[in-house]
Formats: sequence, structure tokens, C-alpha cells
Amino acid sequence: MNETIRELLTRVGGLPVAVTDLEDGADLYAAGLSSFASVQLMLGLEEAFDIEFPDSLLNRKSFASIAAIEQTVSQILKAREAA
Repeated sequence: MNETIRELLTRVGGLPVAVTDLEDGADLYAAGLSSFASVQLMLGLEEAFDIEFPDSLLNRKSFASIAAIEQTVSQILKAREAA
């Protein structure tokens, strides 16, 4: 999952730093992630993991770091499995 998230960030994140240089807990917004890029990232994640982000998780916190994105995607996948 981490690798997929990093690939998507590289493709749509528009970050001025190399994604490979970012720690999992690094603040993506401080690294240059824009609101537009976060939407593009969300769409890419939905396609890559065959999920849909619920409105409750469409916030800055969910996309704050690679670790936060992993946690959010895992939460959505677990909720889908439980349904």
C-alpha cells in the first residue's frame, strides 16, 4: 500500500521534493501538497484500491502524511470487509 501511495503522490502530488525523500510521517502539505493535488490523489487512491472516501474522511487530516493516508485507506477497506 505504501508503495502505491508513493507512486500516486509522485504522479499527481506536484511536490517540489522527491517523494522518496519523504518519511511516512512527514507533513505533505508542508512539503507542498495543494488542495487540488489532494483531490487528484484521493481520486487516484479510490481507483487504485477500489474504494470510495466517505464524506467524514474528506479532510486535511486524512491526507496529512503518507502514514495518515495508509491509515485512512485501511480504515475504509476494513469497513468494507465488515459490511
